Amino acid sequence: MIRLSGIVKRYVMGEEILLALAGVDLHIGRNEYVALIGPSGSGKSTLMNLIGCLDTPSEGTYVLNGRDTSTMNDNELAQVRNQEIGFVFQSFHLLPRLSVLENVMQPLVYRGMPRAERKLLATEALQKVGLGGRLGHRPNQLSGGQRQRVAVARALVGKPSILLADEPTGNLDSRTSAEIMALFDEVHRSGQTVVVVTHEADIAAYCERTLRVNDGKIVQDTRNPPRVTGTVPGGP
Repeated sequence: MIRLSGIVKRYVMGEEILLALAGVDLHIGRNEYVALIGPSGSGKSTLMNLIGCLDTPSEGTYVLNGRDTSTMNDNELAQVRNQEIGFVFQSFHLLPRLSVLENVMQPLVYRGMPRAERKLLATEALQKVGLGGRLGHRPNQLSGGQRQRVAVARALVGKPSILLADEPTGNLDSRTSAEIMALFDEVHRSGQTVVVVTHEADIAAYCERTLRVNDGKIVQDTRNPPRVTGTVPGGP
């Protein structure tokens, strides 16, 4: 599903050139549950941006579902983001003036889908994350955990190939973080490929595979021990 070969990313900072990724080779198969972990400045955020087609490599190729994204123009990349990738961010990125239902419908607007169909799919997505009774609420009427559930529903409503979560528990307490990661477990069990970007080892432990990033390279690729569904890593 995801295949990166010889990925290099450079940023020009005035007269200085910053090497963010230094020749990354990576393969993530369909229905894998993967954590990208590393400290600030390690390159994991740059790698996440490339996987999410939010940025393009300076060198190398990125093949997503058999399509070489490295040669696509901006419009083609935007189409890939809309159809292939669902994003969940640390800060939720919900539109405050829209209802929960309207927020989840938003990605489908760009597909030219009729409103009735958008409403039906968004309602189904919100029911799956346990918010079927909150359709008319505004984001400021919800808890942090509920807002993140809305963000997950919005990411999944278009049935993307990949769910890409960037520090999805960064603004949540430990109990709510466990609830959100349990939701990702459910998403993964339904057949979704899930990639979680984090700097926290206990969050990475929820995933089946951990890729450790440092100095622009993947320095460790490990399979996490099996975990009983519903248990918290490191807990009793």
